[in-house]
Amino acid sequence: MRRAMEITLDDILYGKLKLKQPLHGPRVSVDTVLLSWFVRLRSKDRVMELGTASGAVALILAKRWQKVSAIKGIDIQEELIEIARENALANDLEDKVTFERGDVREISAICPPQTFDAVVVNPPYDEAFKSRTSPKEGVALAKQGIACTLEDVIRASFYLLKDRGRLYMVLRAKRTSELCYLLEKNRMPLKRLKIVYPKPKTEASVVLIEARRNAGRGLRLEPPLFICDERGDYTPELLAAYELEEN
Repeated sequence: MRRAMEITLDDILYGKLKLKQPLHGPRVSVDTVLLSWFVRLRSKDRVMELGTASGAVALILAKRWQKVSAIKGIDIQEELIEIARENALANDLEDKVTFERGDVREISAICPPQTFDAVVVNPPYDEAFKSRTSPKEGVALAKQGIACTLEDVIRASFYLLKDRGRLYMVLRAKRTSELCYLLEKNRMPLKRLKIVYPKPKTEASVVLIEARRNAGRGLRLEPPLFICDERGDYTPELLAAYELEEN
């Protein structure tokens, strides 16, 4: 049974997706939208989202890439999985997207190895105990790595993906060096990198990456994305990420 949790009902992507999400906990952000926009899928792909929360990324992908075979989302919090299932029903996506409670650290208990073409994840931005832990459990789980580390996520992705399968991730820019090291260590070389800046002449905020299981080296460094221009207005590229062009 779901614990008492304050829920909001929100219009996402200009109302093309209706989403229930916790008032205090993981919520849709600019990073959520940018990650969904950065992903590239193919017809008949099988997709896994790790740490799905209320299912936003999985559901956006299902709307945008209608020819994928199936999308599955897992999260360690049963309450969020219940909300994600309700969101799939509310958006008529229950036949394409499924959600299941699961622990990334015990991924072999959830799925057979090498069964997915793509893995998508917005992992906790901070390692446990390296920042002040939020008193709200949902926030601490989603953002501060108290249930899994970045390497746990990468190892789980390697287990799930077929050879040359793609891992898509958004992460704080300051952790890029650590991320590259862990990807190489786990035979998941970086293939695409896009750096996101709040506005010109500022430090980067996050990076969007695509890595591939057992792939060769060779990196495509994409043009940077600026969320706002020098006047503080949203850039055309940022606004384009909110458009739901169906494929």
